Amino acid sequence: MASVSAWLVTLRLRTLPLALSTIILGSFLAAYRNNFHWSVFIWAALTTLFLQTLSNLANDYGDTLHGVDNPDRTGPKRSLQTGAITLKQMKTAIIICILLSLVSGITLLVVASDGLKLSYGLVMFLIGIAAIAAAMKYTVGKNPYGYAGLGDIAVFIFFGLVGVLGTFFLHTHYVGVEEIFPAMSVGFFSTGVLNLNNMRDIENDRTFGKHTIVVKMGSEKARWYHFSLIIGGLVCALVYTYVADASAWKWLYLITVPLFVRSIVSVFKKKEVTALDPELKYLALTTLLFSMLFGLGLVV
Repeated sequence: MASVSAWLVTLRLRTLPLALSTIILGSFLAAYRNNFHWSVFIWAALTTLFLQTLSNLANDYGDTLHGVDNPDRTGPKRSLQTGAITLKQMKTAIIICILLSLVSGITLLVVASDGLKLSYGLVMFLIGIAAIAAAMKYTVGKNPYGYAGLGDIAVFIFFGLVGVLGTFFLHTHYVGVEEIFPAMSVGFFSTGVLNLNNMRDIENDRTFGKHTIVVKMGSEKARWYHFSLIIGGLVCALVYTYVADASAWKWLYLITVPLFVRSIVSVFKKKEVTALDPELKYLALTTLLFSMLFGLGLVV
């Protein structure tokens, strides 16, 4: 049996706040439109946590099979990489997470189904299946899309548009055009976290054929790419806030701007890729704080 500490390393708990950011922001946006439901929020949060955990487990499993997670890899040591967890144990954990995601996701659709058209519910179910497939195919299989440089697009879609707009829809049963801007904000920031991860792992990824966007463009351009992601997220937030018919508190999230600026400065300042590892957690927590303050400012 693998130890508790080995499983805690594999679960990558520091990634969970980023996943919750989408649910929190989507729920706050729904509350701003006077359509918030605690049951939807709770089950959406649980489903997202299960999906994020599944993604983490599948990532470790796939990278181990492809040789990317090896003794020379930069960054935290994975439990599969060190032998603390076996491939068989990881496969079992992945199956359990898939089942939990399905049960939680179906329950979410049930509690959100009052007044929801059956066709819309079916579409949301298919989106949930797509999320499970995306979590698995990032590094698992013969042609994982994460090895083809498509991980950034997937993160932007599922950690931004789908996460925020999907949560908003389950609360309100409609999707407003304006809500796409804060959804894009979280999508950009989440992609920034992945970019930091790929900048840290650039040499190892290049060696083992994991052609991330960072590998394709190189470290220096990846720094400017990071700059663009953060600025893009802030601009989208400003657009929505400007048109939102809310009190002056709607600008509350501007408190986080210096924190995002710090992330940009750190990326340009730290030339050693190993020094970028703490920045992943920092940007993930900053994104969570942004989501909370952005939503709180709308409903106050």
